[in-house]
Amino acid sequence: MKRVGTLKFLVIFVLLAGVVNHYLLSAESASGGSIAAAFPQKSAGQKDTVAGAVSFGRDILPILAANCYSCHGPDERNRKAGLRLDQEAVAKAVRPGGTPIAPGHPETSLIIARMTSLDPGVVMPPASSHRQVTPAQIELLRRWIAEGAKWGRHWSFEPIERPALAISKVSPVDQLVDRMLARNGLTRRPAAEPRVLVRRLWLDLIGLPPSPEVADRFAADPSPEAYRRLVDELLGRPQFGEHWARMWLDLARYADTKGYEKDVGRTIWPYRDWVINALNADMPLDRFTTEQLAGDLLPNPSESQLIATAFHRNTMTNDEGGTDNEEFRVAAVKDRVDTTMQVWMGLTMGCAKCHTHKYDPISHREYYSFLALFNQTEDADRSDEAPTIEMLSMAEKERRASLKARIEELDRQLPKLENPVDSAGSAGWSVVHIQEATAKVKATLTIQKDNLVTVGGPTSPEETFQLILALPAGLHTALRLEVLPERLPGGQPVGQYAVGRQSSTGNFVLSGITASQFDASAERTLDFSGARADFSEKKGDVTRAIDGDEATGWSVESRGREPHTAFFQFAQPLRLAADGRIKLTLSFQNGDASTFRRFRVLTTGQDPARLELAQASPELRKLIDDLAAAYEAERNFTSNIVQLPVMRELAIDKRRVSNIHLRGNFLEPGEVVSPGVPASFHPFPAAAPLNRLGLAQWLVDRDNPLTPRVWANRVWARLAGAGLVETEEDFGAQGSAPVNPELLDWLAAEYRDRGWSLKSLIRTIVLSDGYKQASEITPGLISADARNLLLSRGARFRLSAETIRDQALSVSGLLASRMGGPPVMPPQPTGLWRSTYNGRNWIDADGEDRFRRGVYTYLKRTTPYPSMTTFDSGSGEVCQIRRIRTNTPLQALVTLNDPVYLEAAAGLARRMLTEAEGLDQRAVRGARLALVRQVESREVAPLVALYREMERVYLAEPDKAEALIGATRAEAPAGTTRQAFAAWIVVANAILNLDEFLTRN
Repeated sequence: MKRVGTLKFLVIFVLLAGVVNHYLLSAESASGGSIAAAFPQKSAGQKDTVAGAVSFGRDILPILAANCYSCHGPDERNRKAGLRLDQEAVAKAVRPGGTPIAPGHPETSLIIARMTSLDPGVVMPPASSHRQVTPAQIELLRRWIAEGAKWGRHWSFEPIERPALAISKVSPVDQLVDRMLARNGLTRRPAAEPRVLVRRLWLDLIGLPPSPEVADRFAADPSPEAYRRLVDELLGRPQFGEHWARMWLDLARYADTKGYEKDVGRTIWPYRDWVINALNADMPLDRFTTEQLAGDLLPNPSESQLIATAFHRNTMTNDEGGTDNEEFRVAAVKDRVDTTMQVWMGLTMGCAKCHTHKYDPISHREYYSFLALFNQTEDADRSDEAPTIEMLSMAEKERRASLKARIEELDRQLPKLENPVDSAGSAGWSVVHIQEATAKVKATLTIQKDNLVTVGGPTSPEETFQLILALPAGLHTALRLEVLPERLPGGQPVGQYAVGRQSSTGNFVLSGITASQFDASAERTLDFSGARADFSEKKGDVTRAIDGDEATGWSVESRGREPHTAFFQFAQPLRLAADGRIKLTLSFQNGDASTFRRFRVLTTGQDPARLELAQASPELRKLIDDLAAAYEAERNFTSNIVQLPVMRELAIDKRRVSNIHLRGNFLEPGEVVSPGVPASFHPFPAAAPLNRLGLAQWLVDRDNPLTPRVWANRVWARLAGAGLVETEEDFGAQGSAPVNPELLDWLAAEYRDRGWSLKSLIRTIVLSDGYKQASEITPGLISADARNLLLSRGARFRLSAETIRDQALSVSGLLASRMGGPPVMPPQPTGLWRSTYNGRNWIDADGEDRFRRGVYTYLKRTTPYPSMTTFDSGSGEVCQIRRIRTNTPLQALVTLNDPVYLEAAAGLARRMLTEAEGLDQRAVRGARLALVRQVESREVAPLVALYREMERVYLAEPDKAEALIGATRAEAPAGTTRQAFAAWIVVANAILNLDEFLTRN
C-alpha cells in the first residue's frame, strides 16, 4: 500500500488529527467515548430484569445447560450415573441416594446439596469441569424448587405471546421500552438534535449520509409528519436494498470465489443482485425463504426463482487435485443444514453432527434426518459448478439468435456440396458389406441398407466398435474408413461437431484400429504397415491409430463438420479364394465417441501408393471454413455468458440414501434415516412435501416461534447496536436471555402477523421515540445500563466496514451510483494474491468501478479485501450471524493511508475549495459535509490551524505536497496552488478520521 511522506510526518498527522478530534468531540466527552468494543455475553442465569416468579425457561434452564447437561443431558455417550437433568420425570424421580429435584423441598434436593458441598469429591460441577455455579444462581435454583419446580421448555421454544398494552398514543415499542426502563429506575432520554437524527436515519436505512442541506430542511420542520415522510422516502430508495443486503450476504456466506486451497473465481453476483432487488421490493420473509431454499421446486419456476436458489450454492467447492468430491459434497450439505438452522431458527445445530447436542433438544439422528432434506440435489463438488443456468441480457439473447441463424444458414448449404462415397464405390474403392456391428460400452450400432453404420443411444468417452466384414474373393491391399457428419432428415448436421469436437469441449480420438481374419476353426491377426488420412491434428498423423499405443490416435478436432477419410494398408496383401470374413475393431479414447456417428468401410486391391484420398471441393472447403468461423464466434460468445450455480433436485431414479455419520465421518455410515425435523420443535406441515420446499414452509409456519423472534431480534440489533437477545447466533440454552422479552415477542408477532414485511418492521422501530433518543450518556446511565441493552438512550456504535467506506466516498463526491453487475476491484495492497491458483489477478479498477459501494467489492475467501476485514467484515467462508465490533490501531492506519480514503480526502478537499470561500467557511463546509450537524466556531479553529501548519510544511517541502497529491490521483482546482490543495487534503483526511464521522450516534 502506498504511504505518503515519512514516518515522522505520519506521526504528526495522527497527532494533529487527534487534536482536531478532541475539539470536535468535546460535546461527546461525557459519553465515555466510542462504545465500539465487543459486547460480552450475558452470563447464564444472570438475574433478569423481569420481576415475578422464577421461570424455568428463562432463569433455570441456562444454569442447568451451562453447568450440568454436559454430563447429565441429552448426549447418551457422555452421560454420567444414568442421570438426565434435561427430562423432568428423571430429574424428579427418587433415586437410591435421594431425589435430584424435589418440588417444594430445596433442602432435600440433591442438586442443591451437591452444588453447595464443600467436599471436592462431591461438589457439582466437579473442579475438573472448570465450571462453577455462582451463589446467585444457586439461590435462583432454591427459589424455583421452593416454588414447586414448575418445568417448561426453553423460553425461545415457547409460543409467542403478545404482551398486554394500553390503548395509547404512545407506540407499543415505546410502551414496552418504558416499562423495562421503569423496572430499572430509568426513563427515556429526550430526542436527538434534528440533524443528528437525520444522519442516524440515513445511515441506518440506506447506509449513506445526508447532505447538510437535507438535514437543514428537516431541522426547519422536525414535525412527526416530516419525519414519517423522510422514513418512507428512504425506505423507497434503491440504496436501501444495497445497504440491507450486506446483512443478508453475511448470513448467506456470499463470496466471489469457491474457497479452500485453490479458491478460484465463482460467478455468483447475480444472486447478490437478486437479494438487493428482493429487499427493495420488500419481498415477504415467507416468500424470501421459499425461493432461496427451494425456488427450483416451485411449479414452473421463473428465472428469478432459480437465481434465488444460489443462496445454498454459496457453499465452498474444493477444486484441489486428489480430493474426494463426495467428501466435499457432504461438507457442503452439512454447511447448508447448519446455516439454515442458524439463519432462521438461531440454533447451533452443527453441534449434533458428531453426537447428540449437549444443550438443545437435537439428537444425532435428528441432525441426519434434517440433512436428508438437503441431500437430493445435483451439485456434487464439481469444478464446473453444475448445475448452472445461463444469465442472458436481452441484447445477449438477440446476439445468440443472430449467431445461431448464421450457423443454420450455412448448415443448410452443406448437403448440396458434400460428396460422400456412394454404393457403387469410387476410383478403386468398393463398399464392404457389414454383417454385424456392435458397441461394447453404451452405444448402439445400426447397419443401414447401404452398409452405412449409424451410432445411436448414449455413448462413453471410451468406446469400442466391433464390425464383422464380408469381403469378396480377390486381392485386398487396404481398408478405407469414411466418417461422415450426422444429418437430420432436413439435412442439418447433428450437434456442434458431427465428427470431432474442439479441444475445449472434448474430441474423439480413434486410438486404435485392428483387424483379424477368421473362420470356423481359426483366427489370425492382420497387421497394418501404413496409413494415410485426409486430415490429422493434435494427436499426430493417422499412423498413431496403428502404433499399438492407446494414448495416441487420429484426431480431426478442428474439422469436425466435414467428411473425413483414412485408409490402412495391410502388411501382407490379403488374397481370398472365396468370400471371407474380417473382424475390425475400432477403439476410441480420451474423448467422446458420441461425435463419431456415421461411418462406412471400403476395400481395394490396388497399389495403395497410387490411390488418392478424396478431398473436399474448393466450394465445400470455403463453406466449411465459414461454418467453423461461425461456430468459433458462437463458442466465444458462449464462453463469456454468466453461468450461475443453482440448486436442482435429483431425478427420482437417482435419489441418494441418507445415513447417520458415525462421529460425523462420512466414511462411516450408520443406519439409514428418512427426511424429517427434530421432534422437540413444531410439527412438519401435514400437507408439505418432505423436501426443501416443505422445509421452507416449516420454517415460516405460524406455529414456529423461533423464526419471527430471530428475525425481529436481528433487525433490532442493526438499529440498536445489539440484539434484545445479545447472542444473535444462539437462541438455545447456551445463548443469552432476552433483556426485554415482552418487546421481543411483540416485535416478532408484529413481523409475522403483518405479512413478514422487513420495511414495515424497520419503519415501526425507527418511528418510535426510543429510537429517536439522544445518545449522550450520563454517569447514572453508565451504572444502570452501561451497554445500552435496555435502550435507555440513542444507540451509538461504530459503523460497519462497508458503510465507513461508502460514507467517505459519498461526502467526497466520488461515490458511483451504478447498481448491480459483476464485482469490482478497488485498490488493495499489491502482492496479496500470490497464489498458484489465482485464476485471475487483482487489477485496481479505474473510473466509476473504483468508487462503487462496498457491497460490490470482489471478495476472495482466502484473501478478503483487507481494508474491510480490518473493520470486522467476514471472508464468506461460513455463515456470519453478527459482526463483533473491535477497535484496533490498524483501523486508524486504514482510514489514514488506504488509497480509497486518501482519494476520498482529496475529493472532500476539492469540495471544500469549490463550495466555500475563505479558510473558516471551507473548514465549516468540510466538517458539515462529514458530520452533517452544525459546527461551532471553537471547532473550526483547530481545522484552520491544521491547514496553516500543513501549508507551511508544503511550501517549505513542495515534494511532499506532490507526493500526497500524486497518491490521491487528484488535481488541484483552478486557482489553487498545489501546496494549498495538499494542505486541505490533510484537513479533509483528519475530518474523515474523526470518531464522530466513523460512528453512528
